[in-house]
Amino acid sequence: MAAAVNSSPPAILPITTPQPAPTTTDTSQQSSSSTSAVRTFISGISETVRSGLANRRPWPEVLDRSAFTKPESISEATLRIRKNYTYFRINYLTVITAVLAVSLLTNPFSLISLSALLAAWLFLYVFRQSSDPPITAFGRQFSDRETLFFLIVSSIVVIFLTSVGSVLVSALMVGVAIVCLHGAFRVPEDLFLDEQETQSAVPGFLSFFTGSQPPVPARV
Repeated sequence: MAAAVNSSPPAILPITTPQPAPTTTDTSQQSSSSTSAVRTFISGISETVRSGLANRRPWPEVLDRSAFTKPESISEATLRIRKNYTYFRINYLTVITAVLAVSLLTNPFSLISLSALLAAWLFLYVFRQSSDPPITAFGRQFSDRETLFFLIVSSIVVIFLTSVGSVLVSALMVGVAIVCLHGAFRVPEDLFLDEQETQSAVPGFLSFFTGSQPPVPARV
């Protein structure tokens, strides 16, 4: 008896279509987009700082020795602080910022740590576009959620588990103490501030962070 002939069709091998590699044009477009985002961010901060400093009070008026007297009570000191803060708001923010800058410059480790942390947030999360390829490190790709988790954990470690947190807190306390002392001893009777000026003082200085400036192109 003749052996049965195997009539089953031959197995079909799976065919994979190779994904096109990113072209030089795509890479250059992504690089130019990131560069544009960085420039927009820096120019926005520069414009905000310039507009804020333009609204500050003259420093001779801030340091007018003839206007300093001892408050008669705690309530009077509190009232002076409130009035002086409304009038010298930009100057007070400048003083606190200067104290923070001096503290960081005298602590190189804290300055380097904060700079590295800020750079990581900007380039790994803020400036990333939805079309950017996933971040690859140690032979593994990381999703946006994993990158965000890594940045949050790194921020907690840098700020709370190193000397960076104590440097920032100490500088803020010193800056606020200087502001409170000046506000308590500076007589505000000769200060006049329009209501419209009061409402626009903070937004003019912090408009970049509150959304008045055009938003920086960021990841989706």
